[in-house]
Amino acid sequence: MKQEVIKYIEKPWGYEKLFTCNDSYALKEIGFKKGARCSLQKHVQKLEHAYILYGEIQVEEDNENGEIEVHVYRPGECYEQKPGARHRVTALEDSAIIEVSTPHLDDVIRLEDDYGRQDR
Repeated sequence: MKQEVIKYIEKPWGYEKLFTCNDSYALKEIGFKKGARCSLQKHVQKLEHAYILYGEIQVEEDNENGEIEVHVYRPGECYEQKPGARHRVTALEDSAIIEVSTPHLDDVIRLEDDYGRQDR
């Protein structure tokens, strides 16, 4: 069966296209404008895996010791964000990722935000 975008959300840094969200997982395409970044955030329950479709992104992310490290990801590479881990994506180029996560879409704790947004 052909799958359509079920929800398109404009973001100050780009967009999210939600393809599905069920009891087991959610699937999104997330686009970032060059130079923009999302919130420094963490999740209580949500586990995320991301695949870089195009572009180049920088991810600030907690290591195993809870210290922020900076990594650059390019097309074809993947990364994981576990519950409780702080993370933020900055687009070094116009970029898009595919994100598969647990279905906890509202599980966002914003620690810093360039756009003045609060937790959902």
